[in-house]
Amino acid sequence: MRNVRSSGAKSAPPVESWDPPYCGNIGMKIARDGRWFYQGSPIGRAALVKLFASILRKDADGRTYLVTPVEKVDVEIEDAPFLGVELAVSGDGRDQTLTLRTNVDDEVTIDRAHPLRFVASEPDGGLKPYVLIRGRLEALCTRAVYAELAELATSKEGEESGIVGVWSSGKWWEMG
Repeated sequence: MRNVRSSGAKSAPPVESWDPPYCGNIGMKIARDGRWFYQGSPIGRAALVKLFASILRKDADGRTYLVTPVEKVDVEIEDAPFLGVELAVSGDGRDQTLTLRTNVDDEVTIDRAHPLRFVASEPDGGLKPYVLIRGRLEALCTRAVYAELAELATSKEGEESGIVGVWSSGKWWEMG
């Protein structure tokens, strides 16, 4: 399995190296549940969503854009641009490797290049797990994936602190 498979393609377009002019807001939005919208209407074609996802970029200014070699337009993101929908586990303990598949079929192995982080959600204080997919773009793990992570949670070996986390790619990822 490749470390990143972007939208079913062999490799992601080099959006990080493109420097097109900013062309404004055209009404693109990604909802919290992963649905894409154009001017308030849902984009129902999965192939089109995957194409758009492959040219998505989050810049240092914190804004997310659809980027081509000739233009850059805003995309409103309610939470994260992708959803982590499937978790594959191989090995166990320190030798365990976790691989996440997103709703647009990107696949990443949770490792130092694709870290897992947990953020307290408001107002209940529950945890929301995110995985870095590429660039500055993250996937919010679905409840099902979060449940799998919780089932895999363990204390760090030799510690009685009560703090739990999961192992992947030789690193222990603390659950907050």
